[in-house]
Amino acid sequence: MSHLITARKTLYLVGGPMGVGKSTTCRELNRMLPRSVLLDGDWCWQADPFQVTPETKAVVLDNICHALGNFLRCSAYENVILCWVMHERAIVETILGRLPLAECGARVRWTSLVADEGALRARVERDMTAGLRDAGAVERALAYLPLYQGLGSELVDTTGRTPREVAELVTGVARRGR
Repeated sequence: MSHLITARKTLYLVGGPMGVGKSTTCRELNRMLPRSVLLDGDWCWQADPFQVTPETKAVVLDNICHALGNFLRCSAYENVILCWVMHERAIVETILGRLPLAECGARVRWTSLVADEGALRARVERDMTAGLRDAGAVERALAYLPLYQGLGSELVDTTGRTPREVAELVTGVARRGR
């Protein structure tokens, strides 16, 4: 009986405050990584009315973990990408604790995207002008920004970088300057 050797899987956890470039970077990752799949955690919050309660938080987290677990177990995927705010270490620990990482031979790359305050403000204001974010978005994004410094994730500054450059830093392909 021959045994197929499967490529090692990588789970990319990409967090950061709203407007920092997570979705754009993760779409770029999805294009550049072989056999990849992307789950944007915000998709699990597409509800009307939008309600953040203990019950809805639990449902969203369960849905994210379920989808990621299925992607990790699926032989079609080598790279699994989660894009989500993930501003608290407990969120990441909960997700990782519920995934079949050992079973799937998956390694984890946990990155938080950050930017300087001016760049982040400009991006969020541009989104607000386009009708993509509400009036309190700038304050929320800026309030979340310092939370990423103490998480233990690898920090990648998106300021002045293209989505491709940021994606390369997330994968470790590019040399980490700044």
